[in-house]
Amino acid sequence: MSTEELLNLLALINANGIGDVMAKKLISHCGSATQVFAERKQALSKISGVGTAIIYALKDNTLFTRAEKEIDFMNANAIQYSYFQDDDYPMYLKHCFDAPIFFFKKGNIQLNHQKVISVVGTRQMTGYGKSVLEDLIKNLVEYNPVIISGLAYGVDIHAHKLALEHKLQTVAVLAHGLDRVYPTIHKKYADKMLDNGGLITDYWSGTKPERENFVKRNRVVAGLSQATIVIESADKGGSLITADIANSYNREVFAIPGRVTDAYSRGCNQLIKTNKAAVVTSAKDVAYILGWEKDDKQKKAIQQQLFIELSDTEKGIYNYLLKEGKQQLDLIALHCNLPVFKTATLLLTLELKGVIKPLPGKIFEAI
Repeated sequence: MSTEELLNLLALINANGIGDVMAKKLISHCGSATQVFAERKQALSKISGVGTAIIYALKDNTLFTRAEKEIDFMNANAIQYSYFQDDDYPMYLKHCFDAPIFFFKKGNIQLNHQKVISVVGTRQMTGYGKSVLEDLIKNLVEYNPVIISGLAYGVDIHAHKLALEHKLQTVAVLAHGLDRVYPTIHKKYADKMLDNGGLITDYWSGTKPERENFVKRNRVVAGLSQATIVIESADKGGSLITADIANSYNREVFAIPGRVTDAYSRGCNQLIKTNKAAVVTSAKDVAYILGWEKDDKQKKAIQQQLFIELSDTEKGIYNYLLKEGKQQLDLIALHCNLPVFKTATLLLTLELKGVIKPLPGKIFEAI
């Protein structure tokens, strides 16, 4: 991205009343952030959802002053970024309708073509939760997953520390700018994460860790990963919000069951009881449901039924699966440029026609 486009993009997303969804809509209509600011008022007003308030907000000259200051901060602190149209934008996050159009990052973060899970839970982790989490991460090491969490007290920081201990890539999603680490006591772990993982946020420098920011950042925690694992939770809390968001993204949610009398197992037990999460008692459960288990059995050759007729869209999905092998629903939709709901319907049709088969973890394979 050119410096000019970066400046205009930052100015655009900083405009009052323009969120990620509207920013994407404006860029899609105009072609670039730079062109959004160059577009005439009359043309902008014809875009669905664009009213006088947004047009007025785009005329605020201070937007570029603030954008220039942020670029200076990025350059001075080795801050990188990801833009939703770039190839390195996380593929799981890219398919979330409310994903950040742009986020800041620091470290050595590699998320594409990786096994990625989010680990969340209470800040008041018990000895039981700690023991379960330690066993889970230890036995997931052979699959080399990326561990996503939020650097908070309790489950979050323990997940990051275990990932560091086992040399797994781990990424923290922050609810504030990269000019600070909150809580401050966790800075030593954040610094260690920069070598194999790092920090991600869609908040600008100077943004404080306000309560509402934590709720908003949960969409990124859920969106970055294939699945969200809730270790412990009371009957209310941020981890349950993250689980709900993951469900809305059609991602797997796992929960560790606990005794019905334990306060910090109530949230997990409720998720399981209401079919919002699968029961997980070991790393093998996670690997099996997500299709991570190694298949050492030789595949049987199955003769293609040449008489079956497929539409052009069905052929596109089928040929993609033939080429790439086992793929998750979200990735199929992403690479075939289709909405998730439509992709799910087409996959069911292809399954009924006998040319693909479903696997655990919303994964599909061509026959």
